[in-house]
Amino acid sequence: MESGSISSEVRLKVAQCFRTLSSSADHTDVFDALETLNSYLDDGAESSSTAAEREEFQRTQYTRTLRVLVGQLQADWTHSLSAAQRSRLWDPLFLKGPPDQALLVLMEAMTQLRPSAGLDRLVSVTERFLQSGRLADLLWSFCLRSVPSDSAQLRETLLARLAALPDLTANRLHPNNRPLFTPQRFYPLLASEMLAALERTCRALRDGVDCSLMFVAQILGKVCLQGHSGPVLGVMAPRLAVCTRSDVVWQRVSWKLLQDVPERCMESVLTGLLQAADSPDAFSRIAGNLVLTNKKAQFVLTHKVLLLQYKYQTQVLRTVLGYLASDRDRRPLLIQVLRSVSQAWANPSAVKHTPQEQQLYVSKALLLAASLLTDAELQELRSDLLQCLLGGMQSHLDSSVVGIRTLGMVVGECLSARMDLNGTKLKFEYDQNEETRELLSLMTPSVCPDLDPDPDLDPDPDPDPEAADGSEATRESSQVKSASQRSKSDPDSDLDSDDDLDPYDMSGDVEASRAAPPRYLRDSLISSDDSQRVELSLRAAESLVRRNVFAAKEISVQMTKVLLHMEDKFSVSGFLVLRQAAMVALTAVDSVPVTQFLTAEFYSLNYSLRQRLDILEVLALAAQELSKPAANKITATASELTPYQSSSATSWRQEVEKRIQNKTKRISKGSAQQGAGTAPNRYAPVAGYFFFPLLRNYDKPEVTFDLLGSDHLVLGRLIHTLGLFMHLAVNAPIAAQMGAALLDFVWAVRYHADQTVRRGVLFAVCSVFLSMPSQVLMTDLSQQLLETRTWLADVAEADPDADCRSLAVQSLVLLDQNLKKQLQNPNGLSLES
Repeated sequence: MESGSISSEVRLKVAQCFRTLSSSADHTDVFDALETLNSYLDDGAESSSTAAEREEFQRTQYTRTLRVLVGQLQADWTHSLSAAQRSRLWDPLFLKGPPDQALLVLMEAMTQLRPSAGLDRLVSVTERFLQSGRLADLLWSFCLRSVPSDSAQLRETLLARLAALPDLTANRLHPNNRPLFTPQRFYPLLASEMLAALERTCRALRDGVDCSLMFVAQILGKVCLQGHSGPVLGVMAPRLAVCTRSDVVWQRVSWKLLQDVPERCMESVLTGLLQAADSPDAFSRIAGNLVLTNKKAQFVLTHKVLLLQYKYQTQVLRTVLGYLASDRDRRPLLIQVLRSVSQAWANPSAVKHTPQEQQLYVSKALLLAASLLTDAELQELRSDLLQCLLGGMQSHLDSSVVGIRTLGMVVGECLSARMDLNGTKLKFEYDQNEETRELLSLMTPSVCPDLDPDPDLDPDPDPDPEAADGSEATRESSQVKSASQRSKSDPDSDLDSDDDLDPYDMSGDVEASRAAPPRYLRDSLISSDDSQRVELSLRAAESLVRRNVFAAKEISVQMTKVLLHMEDKFSVSGFLVLRQAAMVALTAVDSVPVTQFLTAEFYSLNYSLRQRLDILEVLALAAQELSKPAANKITATASELTPYQSSSATSWRQEVEKRIQNKTKRISKGSAQQGAGTAPNRYAPVAGYFFFPLLRNYDKPEVTFDLLGSDHLVLGRLIHTLGLFMHLAVNAPIAAQMGAALLDFVWAVRYHADQTVRRGVLFAVCSVFLSMPSQVLMTDLSQQLLETRTWLADVAEADPDADCRSLAVQSLVLLDQNLKKQLQNPNGLSLES
């Protein structure tokens, strides 16, 4: 009965204040009404209201009061308030009441009001609300469970408004948003307020008061789920790591906080915490055994972070695996992780279909997990690791990508050294780079006292180079003085010595060769067992071919055959480069016969993959040379007429031209600068000989050569070479036929498992779009272009290889440019056609 009377009395007084605020013209009455409302929020001894009245007002009338105040923002008495009166009568009504209700009313009013002085006043009050620690009071009220139990809807609304406060204010206040409302400042402030609430919770637990961290965990999870885990956990993680180092209560609070995070937010919180924690020990103190008690956390830490995602730094892998290895109860999960990671690394399908970045990430996880095993655990997993080593290395070494093959070599070396297979260790030759050095460092401790000398034991810590040079000079002068003193003391000891004579400089001497370099092309064809003769013949072959074109054409095919089958039996320096240069020169000088021979031999039996790749490289380089203008047209023509070249073939022409210039009188003389010389494209007439024979037998597997099967490295190089031929044939009459044939060829292998082949296909498609005329492309290949466009869009969006995605985007851009050019051309096709 008493509570009912208190409720009625409070309701009547508040209603009277509302009538005064809305209808009274006397500002004194308005100020009295505001003081009456403030009395229900004043907890001091001078308050005119009782504790029961204050509780009843805050429970039933507070939200209504704030809404009435917001509705009176345009009233006359509101504008008549001075700054002191506003801070004494108006602002405390928003800053002293229940913080959850105040924040909801403020956010609701800001989203509804139009830009005005009243909106600016509300924004200022909200800013003071955040700066005065009211967020910590709000969180603490939920920790004490002082909020009514039937407020689930209120909690969800409050969570949404609090987590999205920067977005809500930015949408409403732009471009006049306050700096405190930006994500860069609000979320670190929210993190500090959560830490303050957690500190109050620790003090309450020490005093025997029960608390709940459910609301704090929910707001932490919601903020992280929205993508703000970096600024929030960047503030919270270092503080939690310090507080949990020696305080058991803080450890309990931290563990309970993570346990209460909603399941749908667990991944965002854990990944953010992994990136914010500076060490596995810090993460272990903050998270405890969460991986053992929460299934979602176990899935994220043991599977998703290690195998499904690869965007994190190496430090995240160190933190995860170090966390699993730091406790005896969690070490079985480390063994489980090692098994799953080793299977993923050795999976042939994963090697073919996953990006190289992800394979590098998995390799790091495998090496880190193996380095954390004890000897007993290593012995238990020996068979699994050995199977992973054999199968995984085979899958990686079969890849056509150099980076993936290098990954297999490095991981194989590290695992074999870790398992110590009967004292034998694998050793490969590969180029050292930043990735390989990082992988090798994962198997060694981060700090090795054997390798890091103690600076205190350094006898000369001064690193000054000038001082070092001075000491060296002093040391040398002392040695000279001692030597002169010894010579004076014993004058007969060095009379016959030649040590004081300066040695003769022989650095520029060249060893005399017993064999002379060949002067004729046929001499270079003779096979010999003399290493010097072979080397001299190779070094002179290219120049002889280019100087004696007439003689080279007589033996071009025979000489090409000899060079193609030549082996480096004498380890000649630069053997591959010299042989390739000679073959390119022969192909450029006598294009049709040599090209017919090479393209026919490409699909022949009893050739190694290296020889087939050499054929493709020679054809590509020769096509590039033929597509460029000749360096010296007169010399080339003279060389074609006679097998011998005269050094004075054009001297008489120059002499006659000089005499004519001297005896000719001109009124005005133009610019003496000559324009760029023009020359016919030597590649265009023979482009078909380079291109079409390579498309003949690609689908016929031979005994030693399966182009569509296991020899995908050669297939990728072949498609890339055909694309190069297509690109060089721009404006050639045969370009349209070449483009149609090339699209038909690559269409069958566009979904090849090997990324090198897919890159070659996309390069070939780009070459077709660049080289074929737009009108021919639209008329002859209109049906294929629709399917090609759809396929390119799929590749640009879903291909696992970054280079393939980039090439697909470039191809789409080229195709769109051709379409626009053709549609804008008035002489081109009409839309109806």
